[in-house]
Amino acid sequence: MASARLLFQWLIDLVYPPRCALCGDLDVPLCAACRAEIDATPLDPHARRLAPLSGSATSGAHDGLLRDAIHKLKYDNARTLAEPLGDRLAELYHRSHWTVDMIVPVPLHTSRFQERGYNQSQLIGERMVRRVHHPCVPSALIRRRSTPSQVGRSRSERQLNMQDAFHADAALVAGRRILLIDDVQTSGATLQESARALLNVGAAAVYAMTVTAARL
Repeated sequence: MASARLLFQWLIDLVYPPRCALCGDLDVPLCAACRAEIDATPLDPHARRLAPLSGSATSGAHDGLLRDAIHKLKYDNARTLAEPLGDRLAELYHRSHWTVDMIVPVPLHTSRFQERGYNQSQLIGERMVRRVHHPCVPSALIRRRSTPSQVGRSRSERQLNMQDAFHADAALVAGRRILLIDDVQTSGATLQESARALLNVGAAAVYAMTVTAARL
């Protein structure tokens, strides 16, 4: 069965050769030049106080190549981009000096997950595990309510939109220190509501990291 899948994938690649997700070069899903450019983008960590989080940080502003990489990962099925983005967050974590027990990606609602086929934040978190050596536990947090897009909403509207959108599994998180992972931070409302859900069932502390943060 595995050999049949490999043959099918070989035929697909022959007819539709892979292209770099960022520059379009043939034969690789992410070319060495674009990977090197992402890796060379300086970490620009900044923290924004977001209660009830114990700390939050992002690896850079939501513009340029990082913005393009997130967009491709999120909407164009360019899953290979989770690798350099996850590596950025692993480096950011090592610089933070935080102590956590597990990584928890901000979840998608079931309907959105089925539509997209994957959770980009989970892919980033799973990549981080290779360098951070804490388990990535997607099942620790679920999105129980499908929320409308946050785009164009004021900060207060974003907070209201996310209210009670998440549910945490006490058996997995009680007494543990959690590192929330997401792709983009805008107002911070999603991270705040995720943290509240985790703390409400006994998490010891919740920190958050995103690849980028919007300039507000």
